[in-house]
Amino acid sequence: MIAQLRHRGPDGEGMWIQGHVGLAHCRLSIIDLRTIAGQPMCNEDGTVWVTFNGEIYNFMELRKELEGRGHSFRTDSDTEVLVHAYEEYGRECLNRLRGMFAFGVWDGRSRTLLLARDRLGKKPLVYYHDQDRFIFASEVKAILAEWSVSIEPDPIAIDQYLALGYVPAPRTAFKGIRKLPPGHWLEVREGEVAIGRYWKLHYTPKRVISFQEATAEFRWRFAEAVRLRLVSDVPIGAFLSGGVDSSAVVAAMAKAMNRPVRTFSVGFADAAFDERPFARLVAERFRTDHTDLVVNAPVADILPNIAWFYDEPFGDSSSVPSYAIAQVTRQHVTVVLNGDGGDENFAGYDRYVLNHLAHYGDLLPSGLRRNIADLTHLLPRSWRRWSPMKKLNRMVEMMAQTPERRFARWSEHFQPYERQALYTDDFLATLEGHDPEQLFIDRFQQSDAADWTDASLDVDISLYLPDDLLVKMDRATMAHSLEARSPFLDHELMEFVASLPLKMKLFGREKKRLLRYALRGTIPDSILDRPKRGFEVPLAKWFRHELRDLSEELLLSSRANQRGYFRSDRVARMIENHRAGVEDWSVHLWDLLMLEQWHRTFIDPDTRRVSPS
Repeated sequence: MIAQLRHRGPDGEGMWIQGHVGLAHCRLSIIDLRTIAGQPMCNEDGTVWVTFNGEIYNFMELRKELEGRGHSFRTDSDTEVLVHAYEEYGRECLNRLRGMFAFGVWDGRSRTLLLARDRLGKKPLVYYHDQDRFIFASEVKAILAEWSVSIEPDPIAIDQYLALGYVPAPRTAFKGIRKLPPGHWLEVREGEVAIGRYWKLHYTPKRVISFQEATAEFRWRFAEAVRLRLVSDVPIGAFLSGGVDSSAVVAAMAKAMNRPVRTFSVGFADAAFDERPFARLVAERFRTDHTDLVVNAPVADILPNIAWFYDEPFGDSSSVPSYAIAQVTRQHVTVVLNGDGGDENFAGYDRYVLNHLAHYGDLLPSGLRRNIADLTHLLPRSWRRWSPMKKLNRMVEMMAQTPERRFARWSEHFQPYERQALYTDDFLATLEGHDPEQLFIDRFQQSDAADWTDASLDVDISLYLPDDLLVKMDRATMAHSLEARSPFLDHELMEFVASLPLKMKLFGREKKRLLRYALRGTIPDSILDRPKRGFEVPLAKWFRHELRDLSEELLLSSRANQRGYFRSDRVARMIENHRAGVEDWSVHLWDLLMLEQWHRTFIDPDTRRVSPS
């Protein structure tokens, strides 16, 4: 198990075994680099042991509190603070932690194993159990190192993956292996497993506060969140995309640090997908020590590594540049700050605007909206392929849905009718009517937001953020032993932003209203006012050139066909139509390609559990 995780912690490793209980750790040294600060770590009498991944940003404050209660410390690490916080407060210590973490604590006094994951899901935690044993780890591949754990794909997870581009917690793509959801704890005692939730973001009640007061409070809260994440005994830097969020982080770092910030950006030779000029503009404004990278390596060569490090099929193609820039960044620093979470806090995606505008259409009776959608299906197929008509058809179809399903479909990769056309009858039968959109319906029902847009933010924070964006960042960085920290995901900052009136975040079509106002005069106007660009890659071009042969070789192979998931003629038609420029199937083909690569990495008997390196 340790051997599978050395990329996450190459600086040292340790094991503690007592009877039927064992803990192990691979260390990435960040705070207190001495050997004595290694893990697993215990309390004074050896009755409490911990293995911990992450950072506790308020550890100095907690240490003073615990010393006042009689606890003694032999290291300067945040790990030891976690040990004594559990010893003092038990499971309630989770409510006192400010940071990112996944940890396991063995309490020999009560013979209880406690697992916990941070509030937003920045650090991963997966587990497997049967009647004889309980196994947990940071990554699935460590669990698979126990050869008696069976390896079998989960059909429901595959359906969810093709719908969303990721497998949401608590499932993994492997039957019997689960993710602990963000903000949850798990206890194992006398063979019984219990799971509970200790935190959820709330959007009510709303603060009664002026726009100017909210701006001032945001500024100091954000500055504090950045300052807390600068504590490190190793070199530190920042990812800089040239967007608003990463630029805000770099600006705050430049103000807090007494030396130039090390910044890193990535782009492509294709100018349409290259944001490096904007990153350089910010780097010049704050006089950072800047490095940028052009992704020129054949993407086909990177795919096996991505499949290996991500453990599951992963449909976010920006994993490629994320993996590449993390590799370059690690040559210079060990810790990197990023802008993750800005869009989910401040309504930065276009779908929030579309979702808001769509509610005007909900004034029409649902039956009438459904009839209009049905009429568009009667148009000649040649008309429906015309780009403006395709957009109109999509909008009409969206308006026919309930608000929950509409939001789901704006987020989906394969739409329901596309999955139905793709799947074989046998595979459809194994799904037994499973509906991935129910995940969104459930999350909307669980939200306490009074406004639909706030509820949409809440849904993204519980689904898209932890299971796509944070997975992408964690696996890309930790593949190269690089720690990523996210100031916008400071839970106290997020609680403040969630309490603000919606119009301070989304005002008409103006996204990130308060954030942009707070940064005006600090960040160049050309950065604040340009349209949002996601971390896009030239996927359509790749499938006509760099991935042309590989996609046909893998997706139309007899091995892929024998899996029994997809109609091979449908897959072949997608490839052919994309190459001919009839339709853009690049996102769908990427999903299928990563699914097949995952099977060949972990599932197939001749290749499973073997690192591509």
